[in-house]
Amino acid sequence: MSASPPSYGSDQSGLVCGYLFGRTPDGKGVPLDTDAARDWLKVREQHPEQFVWLHYNLANTASEKWLHEHTALPEEFYESLHEGPRSTRIELVDNMLIAVVNDVLHDFSFDASDISTLWLSVDSQIVISARRKPLKAIDGLRNAVRNGEPMRSSVALLIHLLRDQADALIKIVRGAISTVDGIEDNLLAGKLTTQRAGLGSLRRVLVRLQRLLAPEPAALFRLLQRPPAWVAEIDAQELSQSTEEFSMVLADMASLQERIKLIQEEIAALTAEANNHSLFVLTVVTVLALPINIIAGLFGMNVGGIPLADAPHGFWVVVAIVASFTVIAGLVAFRRQRGQR
Repeated sequence: MSASPPSYGSDQSGLVCGYLFGRTPDGKGVPLDTDAARDWLKVREQHPEQFVWLHYNLANTASEKWLHEHTALPEEFYESLHEGPRSTRIELVDNMLIAVVNDVLHDFSFDASDISTLWLSVDSQIVISARRKPLKAIDGLRNAVRNGEPMRSSVALLIHLLRDQADALIKIVRGAISTVDGIEDNLLAGKLTTQRAGLGSLRRVLVRLQRLLAPEPAALFRLLQRPPAWVAEIDAQELSQSTEEFSMVLADMASLQERIKLIQEEIAALTAEANNHSLFVLTVVTVLALPINIIAGLFGMNVGGIPLADAPHGFWVVVAIVASFTVIAGLVAFRRQRGQR
């Protein structure tokens, strides 16, 4: 018996899910399989009142081949699939919206590697989305459609996705704020138990999230100023609002980064102060031990003429001399330390 090829959570064509919508206010998505989607694509011109959403898993190598054979996506879409990490952008290409959206994985654990990319192509009748790893925002959109949430247009799917992504980002920011609050409370209570490396890692992840998730302003500005003719005015307005909401979340993330930076500087200052205090104590101990070491070295020489060698109270005289020098050295050291404060 021959083993079946791996599906990677999709069917043989790479389709994870597909839905057919009607352009009505209460139009709910009807599930589509690969065969039904292929048949609809052949007669799409006969149903201008309908649009479909097809979601693919690029980990299945059959996905890209199927899209080449049955859709007319622009080459820019396929080129973007093989680009390196870039910030979120939405561009107009051949009267289609090509979107590259970065999102976090389901098991996001504040690690820079837990960020992946979702690619979308949107026109008046077809929404194609593709990803290599399961992402929070797209699966949130999938669950909403599965639960019967209506979508009035193809652009409404994109808007819903951006808002789901903003919601996921808000949860991440809240989790980071909770972590930073705990660190700050411990710092104010004088409990310097947090390592700067942990804060540094959190800050690097937030910087990467902000860099990848922030929409490219130039392309987005051009799109919002001159949307394609098939985009309804209400969709253009809501797309602008969703990007503004997203920008506000990114602004909160930037302020959180500055807060983490200040806490890092405070921890560094406290650590430096603790190190200086330890170094001062070590220096004082060394200075206090210096007189007795010098005198012991001198009196330990086996040569003639050592003073007080025959005196009955010579030992106590030497002890008094050593104690006097030690007290004088200690007073000088502590007075200088008090003056520096």
